[in-house]
Amino acid sequence: MQHRRDELADARPEALLGTRRRFLTLAGAAAVLAFSTRLPGTESARAGSLAGYPFTLGVASGDPLPDSVVLWTRLAPEALDPFGGMPYTPVDVAWELADDEAFTRIVQTGTATAHAEFAHSVHIDVKGLEPGREYFYRFVAGGERSPTGRTRTAPGPGNAAMKFAFVSCQSWHAGFYTAYKHLADEDVDVVLHLGDYIYEFATDPVGGPRNAPIPASAQVATESLDQYRQRYALYKTDPDLQAAHAAAPFVVTWDDHEVVNNYAGATSPDGTAEAEFLVRRANAYRAYWENMPLRPLQQPKGPDLQLYRRFRYGDLVEFNVLDTRQYRSPQVTGNERFNPARTILGGEQEAWLLGGLGAHWNVLAQQVLMGQLDSDPGAGVTIPNDAWDGYAANRIRVVDAIAQRKVSNPVVLCGDVHRHQASHVKGDYRISSAPIVAPEFTCTSISSAGDGSVETPNANALYAANPHLRMTTSQRGYAVATVTRDEWRTDFRTVPYITRADAPVTTHASYVVENGNPEMETA
Repeated sequence: MQHRRDELADARPEALLGTRRRFLTLAGAAAVLAFSTRLPGTESARAGSLAGYPFTLGVASGDPLPDSVVLWTRLAPEALDPFGGMPYTPVDVAWELADDEAFTRIVQTGTATAHAEFAHSVHIDVKGLEPGREYFYRFVAGGERSPTGRTRTAPGPGNAAMKFAFVSCQSWHAGFYTAYKHLADEDVDVVLHLGDYIYEFATDPVGGPRNAPIPASAQVATESLDQYRQRYALYKTDPDLQAAHAAAPFVVTWDDHEVVNNYAGATSPDGTAEAEFLVRRANAYRAYWENMPLRPLQQPKGPDLQLYRRFRYGDLVEFNVLDTRQYRSPQVTGNERFNPARTILGGEQEAWLLGGLGAHWNVLAQQVLMGQLDSDPGAGVTIPNDAWDGYAANRIRVVDAIAQRKVSNPVVLCGDVHRHQASHVKGDYRISSAPIVAPEFTCTSISSAGDGSVETPNANALYAANPHLRMTTSQRGYAVATVTRDEWRTDFRTVPYITRADAPVTTHASYVVENGNPEMETA
């Protein structure tokens, strides 16, 4: 299930490999930390007791397979202190997996080591499980017990239905994570996080509407490994985010803010030298892996981390989890976006994607809008160059291949734009008669951009310029999909505000896609 690779699938692999040979010497101690797995002092005796409750960041599970799931936690008795307030020594972490929430029927137990060089995180790949089963898990460290998490393995062949959620974009100081509080009650099989788990920007000193002052070290823009680690710790202290992680396994992928806004491959938007930027990317990727329920084998190698991967839910749904950041060409404007040499996926990932797509419903779970979004209602075209619109030749190639291969029921999921949207994907939007190949469902942000509004401010222009656009709203929330062999249903769930913590949740709109027909209908 895990796809391995040794080289970068980028437009300029030789140049980048040459850069990586020299940038360690340019970056000093920060690069050494980001690339190290053995640091001074890490062979000390394991701590028998800790300075405080170590599970302040909660627990999580992820990447479910029919016989396996990843269990995660990170020890941090003082979440925002250096190293989370942990001693600079390895710590034993015991874990239990059970059939029931009371842990009267233990299925497996074990002990993992939380190493200081990995911010005392643990990633336990529990194997030998039964498909389509609910399990409960917990950890013990320093004499303290963690909260209990619930997880579920992927089903085997023959599953008739599933329910999952997808989310994105959760700026901590923009407001409360009330959407996660409601999501935790949805009883979904899995949650797809489609990017912007953190924001690298400077953080409001008092947490915006949260009115939760944070130390000066947590307020600055993130560049070093310690700063990225601290930013994840800040976000993960939120109780509603912890509740969502504890309620269901997550399958995660990143967008840009996990590193820096609008980066493209090895190119920083602010013109930072490539060697220097790759050190920052290495710091960001390492902190991401440390703080996500990813398998140990996905540990990054310097500035590279293999994140695209595939999950089969029996023969019903295949989730193709994409990475549209690490391998893309730099952004351009104008007709250069139709240059076939430009890529948003990289050649290796594109070939991998098209080599799959063998289930009844074939999902592209990825970050940015694939369908065209023109904001000029006139004769011109004004598109977001950071999305697939800026890589139009790559979109045409992928969408046309999906159509030519008669892939069964393709569905595109994305986030990024802080709006719920329902749209249709075509290959070349310059051809008015180009057929609809797939529906595209875009989930809004959990909190980013504040309270939002029911009406997207430029909705009229968007509808006029994009006849394939069915719905747009700028409220915060998440989306839930319920899938059977005959029908795909997406419910767009919204909260009216996030600047207070008591928002109710409602369904703004629902759309249905029937088996064999890519055009959605209002439910």
